[in-house]
Amino acid sequence: MKKRFGLLLAAATTAALLGACSEGDAESNDQGDDVVDIVWYPNESGNDLKGARDAIGTAVGEATGKEVKHHLTTDYAIAIETIVNNNAELAFMGAQGYIEAKEGNDAIEPLAVPTGPSGTLDDAKYHSWIAVEKENADEYKDGDGFTIDPIEGKSFSFVSNSSTSGFVVPSSSILNHFSDKGLSEEDLMESGPFFEQVQFGGSHQGSAVNLLKGTVEAAAFCDTCVDNYVEVAEGEENAPGSVYRVKDDAAEPFHTVPGEEFVLVSVTPVLNAPFVANTDVLSEEDFNKIRDAFTSDEMAENEGVFVPEDSGESGLFKKSEGERFAEVEDSWFDPIRELSN
Repeated sequence: MKKRFGLLLAAATTAALLGACSEGDAESNDQGDDVVDIVWYPNESGNDLKGARDAIGTAVGEATGKEVKHHLTTDYAIAIETIVNNNAELAFMGAQGYIEAKEGNDAIEPLAVPTGPSGTLDDAKYHSWIAVEKENADEYKDGDGFTIDPIEGKSFSFVSNSSTSGFVVPSSSILNHFSDKGLSEEDLMESGPFFEQVQFGGSHQGSAVNLLKGTVEAAAFCDTCVDNYVEVAEGEENAPGSVYRVKDDAAEPFHTVPGEEFVLVSVTPVLNAPFVANTDVLSEEDFNKIRDAFTSDEMAENEGVFVPEDSGESGLFKKSEGERFAEVEDSWFDPIRELSN
């Protein structure tokens, strides 16, 4: 984990020189005690999710009586370092990002996690995919199922080395599947040891587009981050062998690949991503107010936050049954920690 965090710091330094886009100022938190800053990963920073970000911001503002600013990023490392370095009060990040942030600053605490349809943490999961272009899917068939055997020697796209479902989980699956080769996580991050070429999409959307444009032959990304842009064309949701198709009216960056199809060859459940708080810069009183607002029935019924499944609207979270936010403890993320050890 320390080696991973060292890589994160190096990436953050490079990304800081390049800059990050924002709806506020992502480089400082000198706004005083009257502002709550929320930093977002690249996956949630697109224009199509502005309404969802605003709905979350409105709820935080109403709970605290404070102005809310949104920091949009183009780099995982920048998002993580922003909250680690006390430049934001809140962040929405994957489990791995939270673990890295917690390692960098022990004041980072989980605030709430979206549940599954049951309304509990029992099914608070989404899915990590390894996908290939439809025209190459037959190569991965193995009897009635699918195998990832053929990915060896292929060009491959991950999301970011700080992504739970776009790197940590799929790399763990690959290392376990090819355990006889004595590979390390680092071997999967560079061209040569296992993959012919390795790219990082920077976001789940970017990794998927790398595949759909033919830049790589296989890619890792998650279901929830591309749900607004694709639909099932054949098979069932989150099932190996199912075919997904990019919607004709898909927003950026999928607007360049309408109608393109891909096939899932590996599907792995992943713990849902948390909202987290930096308690060095967020008071205990505000932490409790925001947590209470997030876990309230009112928030669960907020259609700007939990978009009705059949509405056709873009959003961060879908509402099919009893989805809501639930409190969570740090230990809930231990299964993801174990994948990185």
